[in-house]
Amino acid sequence: MKQFLGILICVLAFSGCDDGDLIVDTIDFSDVTTSSCSDNNLIFKLKTSEALILNIPEETFENNPTDTNDPIKLNVNGTTNQVVYNFYDGTVSTGNICDLIPPATPNIKNQWEASSGVIQITTTAVKKLDETDNSTRITGYNNNIVFKNITFKKPDGTTQFYETFPFGDYLKTVDQLPFGFQGLLNICESGQVYDFTESESFTLDIDSTLIANKVTPVGSPRTGVIGLVKNKLVYRLFNGVVPESYFCQTTDPLLPTINQTWLGKVGGVIEVTTTTGGPNIFKHTIILKNVTLEKDANNFQLGNSYEYGELQTTIP
Repeated sequence: MKQFLGILICVLAFSGCDDGDLIVDTIDFSDVTTSSCSDNNLIFKLKTSEALILNIPEETFENNPTDTNDPIKLNVNGTTNQVVYNFYDGTVSTGNICDLIPPATPNIKNQWEASSGVIQITTTAVKKLDETDNSTRITGYNNNIVFKNITFKKPDGTTQFYETFPFGDYLKTVDQLPFGFQGLLNICESGQVYDFTESESFTLDIDSTLIANKVTPVGSPRTGVIGLVKNKLVYRLFNGVVPESYFCQTTDPLLPTINQTWLGKVGGVIEVTTTTGGPNIFKHTIILKNVTLEKDANNFQLGNSYEYGELQTTIP
């Protein structure tokens, strides 16, 4: 946040930067919960008269798990990537950190600003498990933050160095994907089956042999396997309203724009049970078993058995 240093300088000006009787040899916030400001990208920890503040670009947190042993790394530079420790002459509160015009009290008595070091962030997805069907949904991302080889500069010109300084976990919650489908499937001439709501779609480039107009024996559905071309499964979340005319096109329309795309992991099972609804009318019930959806390093499970929906076909 561009105003971050300016706010701190103003606060220090009013407090006179008086070190008073403060004696601080080390700082430790390992047992303190991380908080954040709602109107800016400051992340911080508070305990009584102390604050540890991290100011980095909001887009650093990409809502995507990092690869094993390959965290996000940001160099401390005092401008876009800042780490600051404050000691106050009274009990500090969120308003002292987040408010554009902070409270008159308490005042900052001492401030250490990191002059060098590396901010490392390891991100993992937080998932909610439904034990009834072993399905999972992503509810947030946990960002474990550690400072490496960080040096704090004190007001008297001395420095404090930490080879490893754990800042802690910062949890960002996210909205779960809607999955508001009614299970009423349609099919294009190309063979692509689709379902959609106002803001999302779920398509399956199904193998035509799986939807043959012939009743399947009881307990013996036709089966196929999720692939990258044949039986390709794609979930999309859009930034606008999806009309039915969006589907069955040679190329995907430019609007509405796509917010997220998730692909079915190769290997999940498709089961199709076909029954008759009258002369020359067939109903195909499509079940997805043990299917995982993936996006970049993200993934979640649809569950042991997910009812994709019903498709009706007729013989002329």
